[in-house]
Amino acid sequence: MRSPWLNKLSVTLGPRPPASWLLLCLVCVLAVIAILGSTSSIAFDSVTITPVPNIYSNYRRLKEQAAVDYLELRSFSVSATRQQVLGLCGKEREHFVPCYNVTSNTLAGFKDGEEFDRHCEMFRPRERCLVRPPKDYKIPLRWPAGRDVIWSGNVRLSRDQFLSSGSMTKRLMLLEENQIAFHSEDGLIFDGVKDYSRQVAEMIGLGSDAEFHQAGVRTVLDIGCGFGSLGAHLVSRKVMPICIAAYEATGSQVQLALERGLPAMIGNFISRQLPYPSLSFDMVHCTQCSIIWDDKDGMFLIEMDRILKPGGYFVLTSPASKPSGSSSRTKKRSMVAPIEEFTEKICWSLMAQQDETFIWQKTADVNCYKSRSKSASPPICNEGNDIPPYYQPLMSCISGTTSQRWIPIQNRSTEQLSSYELQSECHLAGVQQDDFSEDSQVWRSALRNYWSLLTPLIFSDHPKRPGDEDPLPPFNMLRNVMDMNAHYGGLNAAFLDEKKSVWVMNVVPVRARNTLPLIINRGFAGVLHDWCEPFPTYPRTYDFLHGYALLSHLSSERCGMMDVLVEMDRILRPEVLYCNYIYVLWTQNRNQIKGWVVLSDSVAAIDMARALAAQIHWEARVVDPQNGSDQRILVCQKPFVKK
Repeated sequence: MRSPWLNKLSVTLGPRPPASWLLLCLVCVLAVIAILGSTSSIAFDSVTITPVPNIYSNYRRLKEQAAVDYLELRSFSVSATRQQVLGLCGKEREHFVPCYNVTSNTLAGFKDGEEFDRHCEMFRPRERCLVRPPKDYKIPLRWPAGRDVIWSGNVRLSRDQFLSSGSMTKRLMLLEENQIAFHSEDGLIFDGVKDYSRQVAEMIGLGSDAEFHQAGVRTVLDIGCGFGSLGAHLVSRKVMPICIAAYEATGSQVQLALERGLPAMIGNFISRQLPYPSLSFDMVHCTQCSIIWDDKDGMFLIEMDRILKPGGYFVLTSPASKPSGSSSRTKKRSMVAPIEEFTEKICWSLMAQQDETFIWQKTADVNCYKSRSKSASPPICNEGNDIPPYYQPLMSCISGTTSQRWIPIQNRSTEQLSSYELQSECHLAGVQQDDFSEDSQVWRSALRNYWSLLTPLIFSDHPKRPGDEDPLPPFNMLRNVMDMNAHYGGLNAAFLDEKKSVWVMNVVPVRARNTLPLIINRGFAGVLHDWCEPFPTYPRTYDFLHGYALLSHLSSERCGMMDVLVEMDRILRPEVLYCNYIYVLWTQNRNQIKGWVVLSDSVAAIDMARALAAQIHWEARVVDPQNGSDQRILVCQKPFVKK
């Protein structure tokens, strides 16, 4: 016999409930489950350095939850309108680079070229504002297509500037409508960049430039790199080039190189050292870089000696036009003779000369310096003078001769650090080798989880092109990556292990433990930087910013978190509104590509950063690793903000 409440239900609904009612009940139940599930945090691997990582294998759930959480990004962005949000800077600051103001520097008394140097002490920021993108800004083409073709609206080089440039520029670039095409194969130097690279390799005794690693050449500092064509070629040879060039108010070499997805940063050394440790690079290259190397009593060459590793190469190519009344050979001789004379004093030897190219090699024998007379000039620096070179004044003495890192490049392993080299580097950096190995394991796991988190958000609305495999980042979306607190370079190593088509600028804060020599000796790009100052790059030059424990580090600094976030916004690429239909097939309203920021830190630091992120229009949400620690992960997206 049925109970009274079942009789009432039968009277109300009839003997059999309608199918629509059952379907409605099912939808309600699923909705309740979804709401309850969304309140729980996403299972996510720990990116803490010290604990052993708790590897989480259920990436499918992570991807699905990440796609659902995209709604949180929108809702949080809407709530930000109640807070005070920053406005946009004026149009004149579209390519703004702080710390480089020739007028202010001149008025302050800087001269003899120092007015073109970086002077952050003279930089007085106005009211905070967000640097807007140019009117015609578009997403860069995916790598490697973006290496050879860029959008002209993304850089400061205008059509008029291009048309008024010299014949060499026109040989290198082809301006067609809204694109600039770089002819890497035929135009950098005389017979082409490939021939030039092979010529340099042959001059140092190699069969081809594919053998650079066998000669110990893994890192190259390219000074005044033009449009990055040599760097683009060296990347294909698995050599890490870093382009540096002086700040240029119009038409920047560094901006063009970064737009092409090549490692670059603003850097010159008129009066101050470069922010790299001693004994950093295997080769320094200069082609028409407009530096008078024997000026200032050879201090520029002393700076090159400081950053060159023992046995490293200095390559100088300076084409000399034939002057009236004298031969080009005489002209070249007069240009190189003072350099030859000075390089002998610092134990360099002229290794080879061919056409306009000269190659010197730094001695691998530290006793060469000791064998000089006591009154020899330049003198050897006193022990202890080798302090972290964060824009210190140029030195007039030879450094690095007492360093325990004095290891000739020809004596190192050809690829990664050997176990002995790794043990030595960890010892010099004050790092336990077990901690180093554990750090590498943690970042491999963390990187896989980052990509599981980002993949559905980037590609959820983006169909693949006909004939393509499913696109996975960073193959066609991310190329330039910055690790703002790089520690040992573990994230960079994880990218390589996962075969991601990215390069990483590893930044070591100046007040953190100086692990930069370890990072550079792993063959990675790296630099010292004070995050209370702007980073020496142009706006919109990085696709992905990562910072582990950076915010907590800044809590003890003299600067505020908001200033750092505004600077991150300046250097991060924005969302773009449209793409060229030749390269992508999805429609404008489905294109949601954005710059990405991932910060891992304490709960208090993350909560503060999330509140501040809303004021700069970032869409942000917090991920709980659920590992029992007080760590949280803040994932931010920079949208396209435009008047």
